[in-house]
Amino acid sequence: MRNTFLIISLLATLLLGQATLRAQNVEPYFTTEEMPDLIQCLPAPPDSLSAAYTYDIMRYLWGKTQRQDPERAAMVRRDAVWTYEALIAEFCGPFGMVISKEATPEIWKVLETSLATVDQIRIAPKAYFHRKRPFEVFGEKTFTGEDEELSGEGSYPSGHTIRSWLVAQLLSEINPDAANKIYARAWLYGESRVIAGAHWQSDVDNSRLAASIGYTRLQTSPLFQEQMAQAQAAYRAVTAASKPALAL
Repeated sequence: MRNTFLIISLLATLLLGQATLRAQNVEPYFTTEEMPDLIQCLPAPPDSLSAAYTYDIMRYLWGKTQRQDPERAAMVRRDAVWTYEALIAEFCGPFGMVISKEATPEIWKVLETSLATVDQIRIAPKAYFHRKRPFEVFGEKTFTGEDEELSGEGSYPSGHTIRSWLVAQLLSEINPDAANKIYARAWLYGESRVIAGAHWQSDVDNSRLAASIGYTRLQTSPLFQEQMAQAQAAYRAVTAASKPALAL
């Protein structure tokens, strides 16, 4: 019965994801079936009797203390917003440039298509492992008010973390000089999910690996390579235009 429920849930989520992509008019670089299977790639979530699970609990309690910092709390709330626009906006500062469909279309295109491609790999393991989220286990509420939309959805892996780490890898490929700041922001983005009570620390840790697995697969797509080259060229053109001309 449980397996039947998981299969139905998985199929429904896959269909919803495909419908969303069509609505956004985004053609992914690979279909879900062509992407790596995280069920086979990632380890299972920690057993409840393991040291890793004890650490997960300790990090959940740590996260609750971080909510007392107004600046960090505000970041956690922003990081909870499930849109590409909100996600990418958080990286504009570290990247050193405003990124949008209008201002930087080539950069936006490679980010959006890459996200749409890699987004789908989280669905199968969420249904397969069906791990309870921290706020559910402790009978509490999320800090970000996501209780209703997250309840009953698998905690492992973290979709927010996969997205943020993937964006960090992509933007660092476009602007390597900003990689330190970009990755530092992506690290905080993952921690935000722990602070929110939406994910366990092990969810976040393995989701960074999941993003890297997806990113590696993107590198094998000629279309991705072409669009990434266009994004890099667009970045160089903008930055060159913003530099003051040398006096003769």
